[in-house]
Amino acid sequence: MKSSPPDRATWRLPEHDVLCLGPRRHDHALVIPVINEGTRIQRQLQEIKAANLPVDVVIADGGSSDGSVDPDFLAQVGVRCRLTKTGPGRLSAQLRMAYAWCLDEGYLGLVTMDGNGKDNVEAVSQFVARLEEGYGYVQGSRYQPGGVAENTPLDRTLGNRCVHAPILSLAAGRWFTDTTNGFRGYSRDYLADPRLAAFREVFSNYELLFYLTVRAHRLGYRVCELPVRRSYPVGEATPTKIGGLSGKLALLSQTLAAAMGQYNPPRGE
Repeated sequence: MKSSPPDRATWRLPEHDVLCLGPRRHDHALVIPVINEGTRIQRQLQEIKAANLPVDVVIADGGSSDGSVDPDFLAQVGVRCRLTKTGPGRLSAQLRMAYAWCLDEGYLGLVTMDGNGKDNVEAVSQFVARLEEGYGYVQGSRYQPGGVAENTPLDRTLGNRCVHAPILSLAAGRWFTDTTNGFRGYSRDYLADPRLAAFREVFSNYELLFYLTVRAHRLGYRVCELPVRRSYPVGEATPTKIGGLSGKLALLSQTLAAAMGQYNPPRGE
């Protein structure tokens, strides 16, 4: 049964186009943000179709121009909807766009994974199972027992384990081991919680990912980590949208801002 959409009068979303390719079939959605991911996202979507996962697939496109998410291909692999951001913003704007659409459609929870082929798609079913058990936030971790970190660049490992995870864990009041990992699950209640106020224009780059990590436990939601596999390719460029020193410093700045509560809504909202 489709749930009533939450009160969205205060939500701010980027301009976007919606292309629906099929009806809703499941209670949970798999949101995949992409922009010019080429054959990586196409292989990933083929794997998702073959795995027969208990989710409807929603593509959150940042404006791809490489033909990788053209409608004919998406229909072949069973994607339910492609949302294409036409307004400003980067990853967090794409996520706001897709999460709002999924809540309006009545999904009970969402799983998010990157569209660059680094994650093991079969784990999506485990995320759904945790959400059905009542967790509000499920963080995928390559460092949990049973998880696998394949060919992870050393700077990524050190930055995650020694800087990013400790900072956000301290702010969250709960230990996390892999806070840069975009493979996550969120309950409908958590994303729609007015105390979270997730649909604000301040979330444009990577801020929303870090903010959602910090706030879940603090707002009283059950949280957990789930072991996953994250594999970087050998002999080719690292698939990432974070480039150079300036990109890493911007990421650190957004991490610190989330940890210090700078994205928290004003009291009374």
